[in-house]
Amino acid sequence: MIRTVDEWAGANGRADIFAQTGPSDYQSQHIRAERFVDPTEFRKHVQAASLVISHAGMGSIITALELGKRIIVMPRRASLGEHRNDHQLATAKRFAEQGRIAVAFSEQELVKKLDQLQVFDNTARFSPQTSPHLISTIRTFIETGHVRFENGDASC
Repeated sequence: MIRTVDEWAGANGRADIFAQTGPSDYQSQHIRAERFVDPTEFRKHVQAASLVISHAGMGSIITALELGKRIIVMPRRASLGEHRNDHQLATAKRFAEQGRIAVAFSEQELVKKLDQLQVFDNTARFSPQTSPHLISTIRTFIETGHVRFENGDASC
């Protein structure tokens, strides 16, 4: 995914793209990249972005939607050795069915979606009335795998 975005940026003269690459060995030529940024810095990058391109991790999807950003996801797949199972495929399909995100299942689809950015102007944002407790609970679950109930007696 990083290589595809980097090549697309070079072909389109885009020097305004930042990527958090994770443990990839790929050395980008056209985009600014760091292996990891802390959560506060990640959020700042998303706030400044007009578009987020990500694997289909819930944290990235929720952050983009919460901040009203367009997002294209490319799910990691177990069949390619990218993840332990295909939960990202299920996540991407579910959000795509709701019309909240764009999904690219291949590098070719990603390039096509990047070329057609104007199509994604209507990304739904979490409503300002969305419960801060709900968002906090989702974030806690993503980070820990547990949910705390109000009475503190149970966790999943």
